[in-house]
Amino acid sequence: MESVWLFGYGSLIWRPDFEFVSSKVAWVDGWTRRFWQGSHDHRGVPEAPGRVVTLVPAMDERCGGIAFQIAAPDVADIFNALDYREKNGYDRCEAPLYFALDESESKVDGIFYIANENNFAFLGDAPIEQIAQQIGQSQGPSGSNSEYLYNLAQALRDLDIDDEHVFEIERELKRLDQTAQ
Repeated sequence: MESVWLFGYGSLIWRPDFEFVSSKVAWVDGWTRRFWQGSHDHRGVPEAPGRVVTLVPAMDERCGGIAFQIAAPDVADIFNALDYREKNGYDRCEAPLYFALDESESKVDGIFYIANENNFAFLGDAPIEQIAQQIGQSQGPSGSNSEYLYNLAQALRDLDIDDEHVFEIERELKRLDQTAQ
């Protein structure tokens, strides 16, 4: 077995929690990042789920994140741990990952986790104000849902990845926080 490339587009960007050989900015085509997945186990609780990101199909979209190269001897252990971490409705998916190389692109086969609309925790679309309010009120064993959103938004900025959905929710949550004070 050769090394495997894993694509992170949410908390894996800022908290991978596993050993990797290398990492680089990458993207997947035909997907967009959305705060449409419920979190009953990390950023919320069963009676008050938080919201975390998943990828949803979007024909002309491109979602940026980080690709992690995992060494062959570590693949089974890392994916066992990730399967547990992503147990709240996520499944593995395979797609090409693209890397920028000066004026051209290169691609590799990659794996990522998605929570599709048929899983038990899927919350789906909602108005930005409602998503931000739910995130602002949610807390789980891994911390506040606000922390998740703010860490993701900052990590995307650090990588120079523009994501209007994430940044719009961040702006609304900051506005809600200021009006609550």
